[in-house]
Amino acid sequence: MRATHARQPRASWNPARRAAHITVRTRLLGAVVGLAGLTVLIAGAAAYALQIQSTDARIDKSLSRAVEVLRITADEGPNPDQGSKARFTSVDDVLEKAVQMRGLTENEGVIALIDGEPRWFASRPVVLRLEDDLELLDLLRELPTDEDVELRTVRTTMTEYRMVAVPVMVGGDPSTGLFVVAVDRGDELASLGSTYFTYATIALGSLAVIAAVAWFVVGRLLSPVRLLRDAARRITESDLSERIPVSGSDDLSDLAATVNAMLDRLENAFGSQRELLDDVGHELRTPLTIVRGHLELINARDPEDVRAVQSLALDELDRMHRLVDDLMTLATADRPDFVRPAPTDIGRLTDDVLDKARSLGDRQWQITARADVMLMVDSQRITQAWLQLIANAVSVSAPGTRIRIGSELHAGRVRLWVHDQGPGVAPEEEQRIFERFHRGRADRSGRRSEGAGLGLPIVAAIAAAHRGRVRLERWPAHAGPGSVFLLDLPAIPYVDTARLGRPELVEHR
Repeated sequence: MRATHARQPRASWNPARRAAHITVRTRLLGAVVGLAGLTVLIAGAAAYALQIQSTDARIDKSLSRAVEVLRITADEGPNPDQGSKARFTSVDDVLEKAVQMRGLTENEGVIALIDGEPRWFASRPVVLRLEDDLELLDLLRELPTDEDVELRTVRTTMTEYRMVAVPVMVGGDPSTGLFVVAVDRGDELASLGSTYFTYATIALGSLAVIAAVAWFVVGRLLSPVRLLRDAARRITESDLSERIPVSGSDDLSDLAATVNAMLDRLENAFGSQRELLDDVGHELRTPLTIVRGHLELINARDPEDVRAVQSLALDELDRMHRLVDDLMTLATADRPDFVRPAPTDIGRLTDDVLDKARSLGDRQWQITARADVMLMVDSQRITQAWLQLIANAVSVSAPGTRIRIGSELHAGRVRLWVHDQGPGVAPEEEQRIFERFHRGRADRSGRRSEGAGLGLPIVAAIAAAHRGRVRLERWPAHAGPGSVFLLDLPAIPYVDTARLGRPELVEHR
């Protein structure tokens, strides 16, 4: 019982499935916008941190200057014009003078306390009223008066202060004063935050512009990919004519052009395959029809008729066998082991080919040139191609006519030729004689060759496998009828390096 395998269903394009996947355009856009956003965020955060540091430094400098001004005021006394002779006699006088002398900046306040109680305040135009913050007053009352003056940060329920508190004492006065200058750090940072809120708004707008531009640019860049996808979706096993429009000169345009070239090759290959199958079907159908017709009409009681049909059937089967062999040769022509180059004496190969050609027909055989050189070629495949050209020359020439063969080395290439005196090749058929199943050459009676039309394509395949070519040379009209078929191959000399124990290959270019 023969086992059967269930055929796997082919994957089909599902719009719902496509919608569930993130497109390349969206991914690229996300990457661009994400990178730009991260850059803006890092730059903004770094600038914000630097601005906070700069603001704190400015506040500390202003507070330090306030302490210095208080010391100068205490040293100069109540009347600087009298010099050091006039001195303050009470803490109250010192604090009054200090508060009057303090020029306050925005978000800055001043207060003076005597024995823990507020005594002197900033003038009314000053916005920051330290005396209104009862929690701050309690903190100031608890400050020790015997420690060094230092800048400090104090947070209350109202705000955050950066301040300096300077104890003040005057000889002869038992009171203890406290001169306090504070800056509303919370308000300073709020102003800074407002600036960076504007920065964030502008940054978001910039990201929106970047996203729009990136969406457009990425869409333009990926348009060949979308066209490629749509074209691949429309391509079927029976229709390879779809092509991708190519515009521009970038890498994706090159990709589209490359895919178009690939589709051209595939279409040509499938076309050649269909043509090959059609031709093979036709070539095999003819002998089968002939054999079947004669077998249906054979008279089994007539020995002569049986022998005739047997001879005809064997002849047709031999023709089918040759056709299959030729097709197998062409099928393996693209394999890397189709030719196996080996050291070959071209002069001796020329003589051997002539000896084998003599049995092909009654002709005047002649070698017009002989290349006495050792080259790396596949002697069997070259012999096969050369004899095929000779067989074609025999089929189109009359008995007794001259067929010349020869070989020569010229400009780093080796040339092998066959020259017949047949009717030649019609100009309109010169471009088709190397096509499969084309039988265009006629013999002297006007009949076409009886072969399958695969001989010259096999010769072309052998030449191509040697990185060479075969071509038809135009024979001068004054020299009479005839054709010259030329095998033109690169001459790769063989160098015997006995010292190294292995051969070297040197290609002439």
